[in-house]
Amino acid sequence: MTGIDIFWFFLMLSALQPVLKQKMLEAARQRMIAKIEKNRSSRVILLVHRQETMSLLGFPVMKYIDINDSEQVIRAIRMTDDNIPIDLLLHTPGGLVLAALQIARAVKDHKAKVTAIVPHYAMSGGTLIAMSADEIIMDRHAVLGPVDPQLGQYPAASLLRVRKEKSIDRIDDETLIRADMAEKALNQMKKDVIELLEDRMGRDKAEKLAETMSQGKWTHDYPISCDEAKGLGLSVNSNLPREFYQLMNLFPQPIKREPTVEYLPIPKHKDKNSGQTILTG
Repeated sequence: MTGIDIFWFFLMLSALQPVLKQKMLEAARQRMIAKIEKNRSSRVILLVHRQETMSLLGFPVMKYIDINDSEQVIRAIRMTDDNIPIDLLLHTPGGLVLAALQIARAVKDHKAKVTAIVPHYAMSGGTLIAMSADEIIMDRHAVLGPVDPQLGQYPAASLLRVRKEKSIDRIDDETLIRADMAEKALNQMKKDVIELLEDRMGRDKAEKLAETMSQGKWTHDYPISCDEAKGLGLSVNSNLPREFYQLMNLFPQPIKREPTVEYLPIPKHKDKNSGQTILTG
């Protein structure tokens, strides 16, 4: 082989390497999903949003819940018999209210038990979907978030507060229009949350929880811990099966530089008899 041949060979190999790596990860995920489904006698559905490396240039694209996600999740639920439980793994910053609400309603309507699995975080629309499940299993340090509507870069509750606290002759037309939309969005979201929860916890408790979660009590990125979610009345526990952590390991973030977190990926235990630290692999 000439130098030119070697150059083109390595160029083609470099171009194919990300594709081959992605295919191997997808195959590993499918095997892990099949294993979990067999062990838990359930349908496993993943809604995972990561920054993933795209094309040869390798630029990251931030993902969120969109209509394509709702189509796929609803299709998976439709393909599942009414007597088969569903494990829905959520790892998402949220997204479109329309898409999240479609998924949440489909989850609520499934006859068998639906368990929302949250290994790290399920914010905003992800929390809306989790609340519609029969049970939420979170890692002890995982978080949920408020479901208050956002209009562009502004929280709906804050826009409404401007209209209430500022003289109307000092508010421009665009802000008034946004405030009107914000009021509608807040009322709609509260109604939707009550709809998802009242069959399971009763009207009064559902209204109280909907008020807390959807009406701007916190900032939109406020982290709701496992214990706090329990205190709010949600059916939450922290007994997250180890297999779901292994599944999340198959969704790696792209690394463009030196990693900011580094450790030896080997479990460490302390021997009860000798007190010595033991590495197990």
